[in-house]
Amino acid sequence: MTTYSISEVAKELNLSVYALRYYDKEGLMPFVERTDSGTRLFKESDIAALKIVECLKATGMPIKEIKHFIDWCSDGDSTLQKRFDMFMERKEIVKAQMEELKKTMEVIEHKAMYYKTALDAGTEDIHKKDKIKIF
Repeated sequence: MTTYSISEVAKELNLSVYALRYYDKEGLMPFVERTDSGTRLFKESDIAALKIVECLKATGMPIKEIKHFIDWCSDGDSTLQKRFDMFMERKEIVKAQMEELKKTMEVIEHKAMYYKTALDAGTEDIHKKDKIKIF
């Protein structure tokens, strides 16, 4: 079985060693084995679990809630419904985030077109019909 050091895992996940140690301190890595001297030994399955942690974190889920998920995983099949419900909730949250990002992109695209037109004309005067000019 291949094992990885904390620095190798940090590099693989594009995280700092400090972040991984923080995750461990917060109880997000109870599955990671240690040597007698306390060195963490990461397996492929540990890295896969940490990718899920990073995914949940990217949705804005607080560390405390991610810890609940990790605990539920440790509890086994009795928590399958809780885990499913949690991912369905995350799905809705991400959908809402995507809608907000879509609106943000529309504003950015509009302003990019505005400035491209002004640059091509050499002036913003061509946009005088716009009552409000934001920067």
